[in-house]
Amino acid sequence: MSQFFRIHPETPQVRLVRQAVGILNAGGVIAYPTDSAYALGCHIGDKQALQKIRQVRRLDADHHFSLVCRDLSDLGVYAKVSNTAYRMLKAATPGAYTFVLPATREVPRRLVDRRRKTIGLRVPDNEICRALLSELGEPIMSSTLILPDESYPMTDPLDIRDELEHQVDLVIDGGFCGMETTTVVDLEGDVPLVLREGMGAIEPFVS
Repeated sequence: MSQFFRIHPETPQVRLVRQAVGILNAGGVIAYPTDSAYALGCHIGDKQALQKIRQVRRLDADHHFSLVCRDLSDLGVYAKVSNTAYRMLKAATPGAYTFVLPATREVPRRLVDRRRKTIGLRVPDNEICRALLSELGEPIMSSTLILPDESYPMTDPLDIRDELEHQVDLVIDGGFCGMETTTVVDLEGDVPLVLREGMGAIEPFVS
């Protein structure tokens, strides 16, 4: 049965944040709030935890996970960022965006798009995320919490606990989240390409 932590969305309790990170470091899968929707997350290097998320969401091997990062310094470690892309990232982060960028060798191969050698990264505007990432010291491997045969993410942490209490190791109650996913922007080329319109405004990336 999963643990259930109520973490304050504006002033996260340090004790609970440390316990949550301990669960991640021990190979656990957590359900946690972001600035767009609830997500499933695990340690970046844990292959078994990644497979557990695939099983919960019934994802195939071609599904692309994102790295949820603390700030732009993390993006620079895990992605190759041009000067033009950096300026766009600086203006749009933190925020409800996922950016597709060329991956560096720091990214585990199983997370990289095998054809394009890219990775999705995001910097959420959410205090619980910030606290988790600061304590963890590295990105969280993440996927939006959309259950099989559903079109929208789960929004209520109590419903998440009821549905997934035997499939994940921790549910973090950070309040209700929205049903909208992130806006996905491809910054691999010279011109940004909006791949999916979501919560983040697309105007900064269209001419």
